[in-house]
Amino acid sequence: MTLAETPLQALTYGPDPGVADWCLVALHGWGANAADLVGLAPYLKLSNMAMVFPDAPWPHPQVSGGLMWYGFPAGYDFRGAHDFATQADLQTSRDRLKTWLLTLPQTTQIPLERTILAGFSQGGAMTLDVGSQLPLAGQIVLSGYLHSEAQAPVTPRPVMMVHGSFDPVVPLALARQAKNALANQGQSVTWHEIAIGHEIPPQVIELISGFCEDLRQA
Repeated sequence: MTLAETPLQALTYGPDPGVADWCLVALHGWGANAADLVGLAPYLKLSNMAMVFPDAPWPHPQVSGGLMWYGFPAGYDFRGAHDFATQADLQTSRDRLKTWLLTLPQTTQIPLERTILAGFSQGGAMTLDVGSQLPLAGQIVLSGYLHSEAQAPVTPRPVMMVHGSFDPVVPLALARQAKNALANQGQSVTWHEIAIGHEIPPQVIELISGFCEDLRQA
């Protein structure tokens, strides 16, 4: 089995398979891990929704126990151009995440058409990238950005983007560029620009919960 075929490790929260009728998958950011986001699960208060939090495949070079979907060039600050799409680590992460998501319904017993993919920061970039290739119910991008050209999704789905106007890590301008790129692809984007930094405070948790519940009830 090659590295690209190796299943991702993940933490889960919520009802047992066969009980939940929807699924939320959340991708952590650069230098974090699945445990970083699973702690938010109880505060989402999503009834009958399975929640799955995969670990990125690569160890972070500076953070003990931290993981990443791909590396950044030395000194990178999001303000300069860089062709991430050519990086071998990103290409491997793409393959592993897509394969893992395609097989996830075998575990959750919930089809991708009732699965929402969310991501924070670098996880948000992965959500925009890999998510467009799958027939998902919706996507949530928190403090995220595009690391490659926006692609038209294989099926229509709503996208919610949330970004802090005081984000010191991922410039707000990059998130706006991503929003416009998705709109140019004909995607339905709900945009929330909030006076926060690079974080997921209670008001963002409420937005996530509302988006998920609205999809379930649609």
